Amino acid sequence: MMNPITKSIDLGDGRSITIETGKLAKQADGSVTLRMGNTMLLATVCAAKDANPGVDFMPLQVEYKEKFAAFGRFPGGFLRREGRASDYEILVCRLVDRVLRPLFPDNYHAEVFVNVILFSSDGEDMPDALAGLAASAALAVSDIPFNGPISEVRVARIDGQFVLNPTFTQLAQADIDIMVGATIDNIMMVEGEMKEVSEAEMLEAIKFAHEAIKVQCQAQIELMEAVGTTKKREYSHETNDEDLRKDVWAKCFDKAYAVATSCNTNKHERSDNFAAIVDEYKANLTDEELAEKGALISRYYHDVEKEAMRRSILDEGKRLDGRSTTEIRPIWSEVDYLPGAHGSAVFTRGETQSLTTVTLGTKLDEKIIDDVLNNGKERFLLHYNFPPFSTGDARPQRGVGRREIGHGNLAHRALKPMIPSEYPYVIRVVSDILESNGSSSMATVCAGTLALMDAGVKIKKPVTGIAMGLISEKKGTNYAVLSDILGDEDHLGDMDFKVCGTKDGITATQMDIKVDGLSYEILEKALNQAREGRLHIMGKILETLPEPRPDLKDNAPRIEVIIINKEFIGAVIGPGGKIIQGIQEETGATITIEEIDGYGRVEVSATNRQSIEAAVARIKGIVTVPEVGEVYTAKVRSVMPYGAFCEFLPGKDGLLHISELSWDRVEDMEKAGLKEGDEIEVKLIDIDPKTGKFKLSRKVLLTRPPRPERPIQKNNNAEGNSQQQA
Repeated sequence: MMNPITKSIDLGDGRSITIETGKLAKQADGSVTLRMGNTMLLATVCAAKDANPGVDFMPLQVEYKEKFAAFGRFPGGFLRREGRASDYEILVCRLVDRVLRPLFPDNYHAEVFVNVILFSSDGEDMPDALAGLAASAALAVSDIPFNGPISEVRVARIDGQFVLNPTFTQLAQADIDIMVGATIDNIMMVEGEMKEVSEAEMLEAIKFAHEAIKVQCQAQIELMEAVGTTKKREYSHETNDEDLRKDVWAKCFDKAYAVATSCNTNKHERSDNFAAIVDEYKANLTDEELAEKGALISRYYHDVEKEAMRRSILDEGKRLDGRSTTEIRPIWSEVDYLPGAHGSAVFTRGETQSLTTVTLGTKLDEKIIDDVLNNGKERFLLHYNFPPFSTGDARPQRGVGRREIGHGNLAHRALKPMIPSEYPYVIRVVSDILESNGSSSMATVCAGTLALMDAGVKIKKPVTGIAMGLISEKKGTNYAVLSDILGDEDHLGDMDFKVCGTKDGITATQMDIKVDGLSYEILEKALNQAREGRLHIMGKILETLPEPRPDLKDNAPRIEVIIINKEFIGAVIGPGGKIIQGIQEETGATITIEEIDGYGRVEVSATNRQSIEAAVARIKGIVTVPEVGEVYTAKVRSVMPYGAFCEFLPGKDGLLHISELSWDRVEDMEKAGLKEGDEIEVKLIDIDPKTGKFKLSRKVLLTRPPRPERPIQKNNNAEGNSQQQA
């Protein structure tokens, strides 16, 4: 075994990161183990020697996997082994992929597979903040061409101070939580959530992150030098015809520029006009020439179309649909569109449309999270669906893809801070994208806000979102920041920067940079321009519904929460669940109960108020402590010769003795007129301190009849004595 090569990175707070190569997975093109404390990751990278025929893109695949053994746990499920990637693992994959992908050479088309595996964890340090560094280090020690290195860090603001790569415990106290990916020179990716922070505060957090990333990138450069992989493999994945390239540009650029500046607002018509240009060019070629050069012509024309769109914006200030750089597309929205949903909204901005529904549920509808390092339940769910018909594609609809999980997560992070912390309902928001031409995730945020308010959810503040773009000249000062970008402006532009928030601050963001040299000046301009756009959209949706509805829809479940002492939990449930099941059968309500922080939380739900009130009354009866002197409505359970046993509180029976029935003497219980099932008013007059038995009385609640007056007797002897004395 060769001697492993290690490199240590001091985080400046007593912690350090150690990267080691040459010990594990040596048959991979590059492999490293990364350790911080007791958290250990293995990152490997393998690349094919040559590109597959006809491939003209970067076929990169990033996988992130957490082993349950890393935290001493068994996987759930019947098989008791790791299965498909969880949503969390997919989100980490996307974080790494989005930083790596733009940094491979444009003409490098070999398949590249990056695998990052969590093998050890103490449950405190967050491994997702280390995955990007591990992946980049594996590329650094390989001979795979890569214009890195990069690193990723998490920055949290806790009590006004920025913290690098916080622990799970620290993160719970943060008001800023962002992940930043960058090279030693440039910011490449930002994603995170905030509690209504300003644009300046967010920019400050990004700068703090970049300073830490510079140190980590320099460490990887030194590692490359130590390993000897500063020189990368040679490759030839593209065959070019420069004469053909020049001919395509000469004959197509002016036509493409004319389409780009025509200000056509229809996406498909505009696409057809662009396609007609290259079709016309190909029509002049023979079948043999097309077979030989068709793929090259399409690639060269793509560059023509891209440059035409960019020059239209930079030279003439004209976007593809004729808008100015700050103009937002026309917006219309509608709420209560679906009568059967608990809440619904349609939000349309230009050619992007979301139909969003809200469903309110009970504790039984909570999502159970069973990841390696994250166990718990989620009460606010948001799902995003992107069917092929939304872009006019004729292809089958498959399962949920990574893009849908990522877009849904962004909208989830934007809206979640505005859900009241003690809201009793489990909420599921589902956004179905019906049309798409740019920023459907931001349409989801806007439609989600409207649907939540339509459902009667008392959100703290409305949230809106906007996607910003950038067109810039390389290393130049000529640039344009675009508000509310189109799909083509995203695809052909240099930045996709999504910003969500309320009128008072940012709640979530996601940014991907596709060029080098993005300055903080441009970032600041994009953030401020995004705020103006968000507030414009906010005004539009509030015209549709200015505030949450005062009440839930008629078909929504009603929930009432009761807090009880934990010693009564067993009494409410009963032996084998007998009591709680009986209450549900009798009232038609659904009851859930759990112990939280030393008390019992009882949730009672039903579709009508009467069922809830009946169930609540039964539960309160069980948990109520009987008090001497209180009056109760009791039900006669059994009649005995000496009295009657009456249930005056659920599960609590007392004896109504024959002597306590009436002020009049009752000789026989059969003649008292009581029978099983009768309801009577009784008063608790005593609790036996030894046995805990309850003594009831009915007569003390009745008016006591007056006692008969005794006749006055004359004292004749006294009268006689008086006469005698006289």
